[in-house]
Amino acid sequence: MRRSQGRAAIRRVERMIFMSQSGLADPARAPEWDAWYVEHLRIMLTVAGIHSAQRFKTEDPGHPPSLAMYTLDGAGVFDDPYYRSVRGLGEWQPLIDRHYYRRNLFSGLDRAPEVGPGACLVVADREREDASLSGLTLTWLVCVGIDRSTRVRGIAVLGEAAAARVERHAVAVYRPATRYMTPRVAG
Repeated sequence: MRRSQGRAAIRRVERMIFMSQSGLADPARAPEWDAWYVEHLRIMLTVAGIHSAQRFKTEDPGHPPSLAMYTLDGAGVFDDPYYRSVRGLGEWQPLIDRHYYRRNLFSGLDRAPEVGPGACLVVADREREDASLSGLTLTWLVCVGIDRSTRVRGIAVLGEAAAARVERHAVAVYRPATRYMTPRVAG
C-alpha cells in the first residue's frame, strides 16, 4: 500500500537523485543486511514523492561497498513525517562503518537509471566534471544537499564487458544487488 498522506503538501519541483552509501563494520552479517535492505527499499517506495529505488554493491577498494539510489521529488520529501519515521538504517546503524557512510542529494537527472542484469553503474566523484573520463559518457550530477561528500558525481550504466575495461582507480563500478523498483513494482 502506498502512503499518500501529505502528497498535496509536496510541491512539484525538479526531481532529484538521492544516493546513500555505506558498508558494514562486520561483513559476516552481510546476508542478513542484504535481506533487510530489500524490505527497506520496498518501505521507502511507500513514501509520497519517492519514485524508484535500487541497491548496488562494489568490491572496489576505497569505495563504499553499498550504494542505494532513489528518484525523488526534491528535498521536500525529507521533511515528510512518514519519511522521517521509515528512513535510515534502523537496527543496522550501529553496525555501519562510519568511513563509508555518505548521503548525498543530486540535481541533474529526472530519473535514476535502471541498471539491469549484466549491467553495472559506474560512479566517479570529482570536484568538477572530468574531461579525462569523456569516453565513459557520464551524466554529471551536482550535489545539492545532505552530506555533500562530493561536488559532482558522474554516473553511467555500462555492460559487464565495458565495465571490466574501466580503470578502477578513476571510478567505482557497482553491480546491482536488487532489481530496479518503483512503487507499482515494489513487491
